[in-house]
Amino acid sequence: MKNVLICLLAVAALSASGCYRMRLDLVDASVQKPSNVALFFQMDDEDGNPKPGVAAEQFEIYEDGKLISTFESKQTILNPEISTVRYTLLLLDMSGSVVESGQVPQLQEAVGAFLEGIGENEKIAIYAFDGREEILPIAEFGAREATLARKNELLTKWDSKDPSTNLHGAIVQGVAALQDAKAKSEVPLRFGTLVIFTDGTDRAHRETAENATAAIRDSETTTFVIGLGGEVDQAEGERFGKDGFVRAADKAAMKAAFEEVAEQINARGRSYYLLSYCSPSRAGSHELEVVAVLEDQKGRLAYQFDAEGFEPDCDPNKTPEFEIPDAGEAAAAPEPDADAKPEASVKVKAEAKEPKPKAEDKTKPGFQTDKATAF
Repeated sequence: MKNVLICLLAVAALSASGCYRMRLDLVDASVQKPSNVALFFQMDDEDGNPKPGVAAEQFEIYEDGKLISTFESKQTILNPEISTVRYTLLLLDMSGSVVESGQVPQLQEAVGAFLEGIGENEKIAIYAFDGREEILPIAEFGAREATLARKNELLTKWDSKDPSTNLHGAIVQGVAALQDAKAKSEVPLRFGTLVIFTDGTDRAHRETAENATAAIRDSETTTFVIGLGGEVDQAEGERFGKDGFVRAADKAAMKAAFEEVAEQINARGRSYYLLSYCSPSRAGSHELEVVAVLEDQKGRLAYQFDAEGFEPDCDPNKTPEFEIPDAGEAAAAPEPDADAKPEASVKVKAEAKEPKPKAEDKTKPGFQTDKATAF
């Protein structure tokens, strides 16, 4: 009833096309002369699922509450890859229950399908774990094609030294490997995704489940879990795979499960937008509002910027200037005030924060996708 009332109140201030049911999460903003303003944000639908494929003309841009004509703003969607880099680490359970049960060939096929299905611009690494303290690299971060070419050879050569399962420790180390890769990048907006494949629970007890959960939460890493068989704990799978948990019933269903996760990662990537426009303002501080208008749904975000010194002759295709984050400053940065609006004159230095949409609830033959449980 409360949500209905909020929606009805919103309708009074909006057109009949609908309430603000979509979520637009601002990641970073760029303001530069002559009069360029660019916003990098992620958009979810009302169910929390990524919303890709929205065109530039489906966004309305307001400054100080007044709609700016598209002819004046020249608004456009830029390719976000000019300012972003994405790292995906595939963490594979190679404990005794996987290797000694003869499941490696099916795992090789599933990993191949994942690599073929993932976006070409993802930087991919594959690490494996068993009962040992450290995770071991199968392939370091690199282009998808190079990883795809070597994965069968490297997985075939795997020599398990400890048949136990150090799942919690592997997650902590996998997150650390992602953070290290992002810290070395010179691209301003950096994202990390951890995909965990396992057929069981932690048996080594080298790390606690709480430490693994904290590593994921504190790093704001996007995580998916692919669980094989019935031994994988549902609650733990959803906790570690906070952005998606897929259960494969048996080894024959592994390929489909890996393909499903690859598509979820791709959908998330396509739901990020880099909206650029030319501001008509020439001085002063201004309230910017972007409204997405899609059939019966709307979403909005707000930002404040300073137009001092703005001039004409703006090209909206100009590459935005996002500041490269400093790892030390990002770690020491205080939590932002949720109610405060960022100032354009102070560029965001913290690591790009990825929103946490719920995983799409689908059912396919041989496996099921469970909605993620938010922390």
